[in-house]
Amino acid sequence: METVSSDYLKGTTICAVKKDSMIAIAGDGQVTQGQNTILKGNAVKVRRIYDNKVVVGFAGTVADAFTLSEKFEAMLNKYSGNLIRSAVELAQLWRSDKIMHKLEAMMIVADKSDFLIVSGSGDVIEPEEDGVAAIGSGGNYALAAAKAMVKETNLNAQEIAYKALKIASEICVFTNDHITVEVL
Repeated sequence: METVSSDYLKGTTICAVKKDSMIAIAGDGQVTQGQNTILKGNAVKVRRIYDNKVVVGFAGTVADAFTLSEKFEAMLNKYSGNLIRSAVELAQLWRSDKIMHKLEAMMIVADKSDFLIVSGSGDVIEPEEDGVAAIGSGGNYALAAAKAMVKETNLNAQEIAYKALKIASEICVFTNDHITVEVL
């Protein structure tokens, strides 16, 4: 999980849910500086790339996240849209490149069939069998809420991702309820 430092603009929650052939990624809109200042409440941290075939949700410093998103899209172009290969190649580059190694962010990336968590420590993590993952300052709250809803409700992936973010926004001070959801 990310740490909050007054030197970086941070604070967000991203939650991904795969259920019944649908993948949804939701993210809040809060950009926070330090421990006590909200700089923006309506940022969009979930977006489509690679001709709208891939969705990326990012948590961490804003500039770093945009840099990683661009690098990931370049990998998708290089590897013909292969999500796993592109994620692994990005993680290797991120970990080994002296400049990229300093980037402070995490991403959830998804295509129509899979999603992965990608981190700067070189991790490429597939979700557990329940098809739920979350990152960011409110990630644990969203993860718990989404896991419960997947098991105990008939809601679809989009509804679960949205509601999990809504719950996280009621608990985490670095997460708000300006929620963006993208569905594949």
